[in-house]
Amino acid sequence: MREKIEKNENLDILSDKLELLKSHFPQCFTREGQLDFKKLEAELSQEIDIVKEGFSLNWLGKSYAKVIANLETETVISPDETHNSLDGNKDSQNVYIKGDNLDVLKHLVNAYTEKVKMIYIDPPYNTGSDNFAYQDNFNFTPNQLANLADVDIEEAVRILEFTDRNSSSHSAWLTFMYPRLFIARELLSDDGLIFISIDDNEVSQLKLLCDEVFGEENFVAQIAWEKRFTRNNDAKLFSTVIDYVVIYRKSDALFKLREPRNEKNNSIYKNPDNDSRGSWTSVSFVSQRTKNERPNLSYDIKNPISGETITHPVNAWKYSEKVFKELESDNRLYWGANGENKYPRLKRFLSELDEDGVVPINLWNYKETGTIDDGTKVVDRLIGKDVFEYPKPVSLILRMIKLAVKQNDIIMDFFSGSATTAHAVLQANSEDNGNRKFLCVQLPEVTKEKSVARNLGYKDITQIGIERIKKASTEIKEETKAEIDYGFKVFETKAISDEVSENDLSKMLTFNGILVSDNTILNQFGKETVLTTWMLEDGYPLTVNYEEIDLGIGYIAYRAENTLYLLDGEFTIEENLKSLIEKVEKEAKEFIINKIVLFGYSFSTEIIASLQDNMKHLRNGRSSADIHVEVRY
Repeated sequence: MREKIEKNENLDILSDKLELLKSHFPQCFTREGQLDFKKLEAELSQEIDIVKEGFSLNWLGKSYAKVIANLETETVISPDETHNSLDGNKDSQNVYIKGDNLDVLKHLVNAYTEKVKMIYIDPPYNTGSDNFAYQDNFNFTPNQLANLADVDIEEAVRILEFTDRNSSSHSAWLTFMYPRLFIARELLSDDGLIFISIDDNEVSQLKLLCDEVFGEENFVAQIAWEKRFTRNNDAKLFSTVIDYVVIYRKSDALFKLREPRNEKNNSIYKNPDNDSRGSWTSVSFVSQRTKNERPNLSYDIKNPISGETITHPVNAWKYSEKVFKELESDNRLYWGANGENKYPRLKRFLSELDEDGVVPINLWNYKETGTIDDGTKVVDRLIGKDVFEYPKPVSLILRMIKLAVKQNDIIMDFFSGSATTAHAVLQANSEDNGNRKFLCVQLPEVTKEKSVARNLGYKDITQIGIERIKKASTEIKEETKAEIDYGFKVFETKAISDEVSENDLSKMLTFNGILVSDNTILNQFGKETVLTTWMLEDGYPLTVNYEEIDLGIGYIAYRAENTLYLLDGEFTIEENLKSLIEKVEKEAKEFIINKIVLFGYSFSTEIIASLQDNMKHLRNGRSSADIHVEVRY
């Protein structure tokens, strides 16, 4: 049974933002804690210009999208203990998570905020079908939604109607995308980039949405990707051969992008005059400016081979006469092998180019970046023909990785699909012995009855993705012999059950703020799941391994770096607390903890109080110990 949600009780979607404002502008809040907008505007107007009116994107459901972006998740994160304990996986830094990506993103915020260098997503395109796999339906009543979203009842009813029917409207698609992008932005590092694949149906709306979420000033590019090179002759109007990749940065901490040079880039560099500085290409010495615009750059020059005096009839030169003479003296001007060029050309040497690479362009052709057919062939080869429709090619994601990511960064994909992004990360690492990590999320969408995938034993898409990563790892390892991290850890979200009768209310407890039945939490999920969920909440990434700590007479505590977790209730003051104190005092260099987390329902009030008192005493008695005891439910 779900607790009633009221506007001023358990849910305050603006609390974090208000606290941030309060910490910086306390003078703008009333005694009752209400924000005085006029005072805030006065404060800000001293430093910045405030726009009273401007262009913005509005749609039915925008207020609902903001509500669900700030709701707490009602799931836990559960590890696949069997898979994760395998030799190739137990120390891996790669992660694959099965679950609704909105829930997963909310779980990841504390541990991964500003830790992800690149996000690539290929979200569902809005093709007009109402059969949508992701269903963000939180079962609000119209009154609840009206209060939470600050809209009238009529609008609340309209919002709930299109969420109930999984509408394919622009409003429904934007409502679906907004909370995911909103949270994803928090995960990006300051110099991070997000790449979003999209087609014609929603590219315009997506651009406006990203302007709102990431800031218009952080738009980087809208790439046209040639996804196929043959036309569809069955098309009634136009045959579509391109999709788009919309790119935004997190902030202006990223101010320069370069693609690595390739053979095609270098092929234009030759050395026809055997210059000792090596291969070069040339650019025109003629300016685009006219003589009238740049009279100081208009002068006569002499062709040193033919002896002819040259001037341009209309345009100026690019550089002054002084610079021209310096370039000529340094053999940086080329008139052709026999002086046949009408005007000189300026040499650009390969050896003197920017070591970071070449300036990227916003047209990615199929020869350099691959096609949908290329992606399909890879999936067909690795996991079975016709198992997955329209997978992106590895070469597309690999190009993004080489543009945006260094060797040790995290790459995230929360619409993982057939796991092309994970495959591309492994491929990139194999090429330069890098240590990039993938963090992939996929909804366990059930495969269709009688489909090829189902006939081959794949019950849902996550099974396809996991199998593809395994097969890609094996193939890359055999082909390259590279010594990289080929493993990955698997986790999944599990819903916290709240289905109990009114007669059982006296036995109800809360876990992560959700009402659940007494004595079911550890039994239902197990210690591994509770620990994983809490460790994420405490800022530890999913790849951090915890260790078991023996506190005497068989009592096991769990330690993740500087946090100690106590789950079992068989904890005694005489033995276990004494052992814990001794460890803190006698093993000060090896056993450093600053927080102890208790599973509250397992411990008596007396033990909780004793732990808190003793840890406070240790903290006051030894400057190196600062241990906070937190009781968690």
